[in-house]
Amino acid sequence: MVAAEVEQLLRRLTPRVLGAVVRRYGHFDLAEDATQEALLAAATQWPAEGIPRDPKAWLITVAARRLTDLLRAEQARRRREETVASWALTEMTEPGADARRTADTDDTLLVLFLCCHSSLSVASQIALTLRAVGGLSTTEIARALLTSEPTVTRRITRAKQSIRDSAVPFTQPADEPSRRAAVMRVLYLIFNEGYASTAGTDLLRADLSEEAIRLTRILHAMLSDDSEVTGLLALMLLIHARHRARTAPDGSLIVMAEQDRSLWNRAAIEEGVALIAAALPRGPIGPYQLQAAIAAVHDEAVSANTTDWMQIAALYGVLLQLDDGPVVALNHAVAVSMVAGPPAGLALLQALATDGRLTNSRRFHAVRAHLLERSGDPAAALTAYESAARCAANSQQQRYLQLQIARLQSRG
Repeated sequence: MVAAEVEQLLRRLTPRVLGAVVRRYGHFDLAEDATQEALLAAATQWPAEGIPRDPKAWLITVAARRLTDLLRAEQARRRREETVASWALTEMTEPGADARRTADTDDTLLVLFLCCHSSLSVASQIALTLRAVGGLSTTEIARALLTSEPTVTRRITRAKQSIRDSAVPFTQPADEPSRRAAVMRVLYLIFNEGYASTAGTDLLRADLSEEAIRLTRILHAMLSDDSEVTGLLALMLLIHARHRARTAPDGSLIVMAEQDRSLWNRAAIEEGVALIAAALPRGPIGPYQLQAAIAAVHDEAVSANTTDWMQIAALYGVLLQLDDGPVVALNHAVAVSMVAGPPAGLALLQALATDGRLTNSRRFHAVRAHLLERSGDPAAALTAYESAARCAANSQQQRYLQLQIARLQSRG
């Protein structure tokens, strides 16, 4: 098996191995270190020696042995060597047999919930999820999040320390709505960072969005009866289906109305539509389902001109009742403008202009500029585009906005 195939297999097994070790022995922080060492050993040995008959059991055995060593070292520092030796003899008599029994279960969901523990910051939740569940290296996480490796290392270290200090039980709190919501939020944040990078030179990073989709598929496979989890997976598929049409060959932004829809991934759209169609009747209806329904309306339109904006505006109206945040309100204003005209959309934007969460938002000013131009006020539109450009951190978004500024300036 070539190294690339080994890497793919290890990435898939990472959360299952970590979950198994954590569930049996606890000590999330040390278990994660031990699992990483087992993965490194596999990445070194398997390409040359071949894949073991039961790769998951092999990894669990190696990780468990390494965890024993780590626990011995830690307890030695606390002068409790005899306790650890006793623990090791009772727990690790037949590590291979233990690993084979443990390998029959999949504890990925346990790891996801631990990574999204409420004691952690969102940044730490994201980094730890990408490491422990996604199997990404520190270098890969730093590249994905456009930050430095030391920063990622500090976040992961602090996160593991927080989990240890919190003494959270190593059980699966799948029935706690707040914990499920935290997991879904983190996965969606990872997806969005890939779909619309907040900074850097690339508009999107498909690999990050695809990793979020992969992790959400795992969540959905384990919680298939949760209509919001289904809605989240559908939403990601329906949005990501357009990614090949979102940029020109030079990397510049192409807005949806101008995209070549033949480049949209029809298989992903069909899967997303089927998922949301199955989820909505089950209820209860939540924000991810409504956003997925909106995305489905966009994706099913054969052209920008045939988009059912009345249905989209109605769906946003329902979504506002569940989530009255500024982003939803902004999207609702756009939909209303497409149904009732730019003045109606601008009136809704005016009500949002004092919201501090939007005053530094590139998209708020860009939407306002677009509606002002459609209303026949190019001077005001130019000012709004300039405000949007000042707020944009991503270079491709800045490039697009500067083109709009230059276009309006050329009209005199």
